[in-house]
Amino acid sequence: MCGLAGLFDIQGLREPDAGVLARMTEVLHHRGPDGEGKFVAPGIGLGHTRLAIIDLEGGAQPLFNERKSVCVIFNGEIYNYQALRRELEGEGGRFHTKSDTEVILQAWERWQESCVERLEGMFAFAIWDSERETL
Repeated sequence: MCGLAGLFDIQGLREPDAGVLARMTEVLHHRGPDGEGKFVAPGIGLGHTRLAIIDLEGGAQPLFNERKSVCVIFNGEIYNYQALRRELEGEGGRFHTKSDTEVILQAWERWQESCVERLEGMFAFAIWDSERETL
């Protein structure tokens, strides 16, 4: 199991306190002892602790799209991620990891909010899309 933490300024003006986010993420270490990552930008701060299950080498989070405009943190398992990956690859998607997290990221880019209707599994995630200003 992984741990997710986040701070959000609805006006998007202030950058969240990185120290507060670090402390929030540290408290979750027991949920994800295999890795830790944080992302802070104006209006948003996301923290993640990782328990590595799928793609032990390439599944570090937060994970970003190629333009660095979309960021995801994720806990759980997407049971049908391999089928979704094949579908997204068939539509031109290029993957850099073997993780189900990257499938969520690309599914978001393709289907936005309706991507959750296609995901089968047990999961929680947060996506920050800076171009759409959507969390």
